[in-house]
Amino acid sequence: MDTSADIPRHRAIVAVDIENSTKQTNSVRTQLRNVLFQLLDEALAAGGIGKKHRDPFVDRGDGALCLIRPFDQLPKTLLLTTVVPALGDLLEKHAESRPELAFRLRVAVHAGEVHRDSRASYGEDVDIACRLVDAPELKRRLRETTAPLALAVSQEIHRAVVRHGYPGIDRAAFTQAVHIKLGEERLRGWLYTPEVGEPEEGLTA
Repeated sequence: MDTSADIPRHRAIVAVDIENSTKQTNSVRTQLRNVLFQLLDEALAAGGIGKKHRDPFVDRGDGALCLIRPFDQLPKTLLLTTVVPALGDLLEKHAESRPELAFRLRVAVHAGEVHRDSRASYGEDVDIACRLVDAPELKRRLRETTAPLALAVSQEIHRAVVRHGYPGIDRAAFTQAVHIKLGEERLRGWLYTPEVGEPEEGLTA
């Protein structure tokens, strides 16, 4: 009996979802999905994260989960200092070159233990990332900004990475504003709100 699915493996988790995708026709959504996975590959590559460093993308219909394996050369700070800003830049360039297919993203960053079987990746930490990216507060944040994406991070990412103010991360630009529920447990997340800290140019200070 294969028990590998019973063994958790640590992953950094990036969840993304296309804004207002349900308002699009199926043919347009097909094109948006193709672009999304291409831009995700390019943004991760900008942080030195290749296919050997991650699991296959988890398809969420109009979004995706990126599960990144732990490597000393790829600290989680890279997600906030390089990968997410690169994704924002790529979205802007795509919108300029293909305005008819322009779209924006909600992005959530978390980390934790992930299980995988022959069907998909799953587990409580996957659920947390999905709750974050679907949180009403993050949707509202994206509506209120002109930026190409809106970002939320989990309590774990804030505690381990953001609050320490590592180089390239402006901790003052994150506000505790997201509330999610997982079973009977109530969890909080943090929104990236650069007007609180520095101007909205990537995540750097």
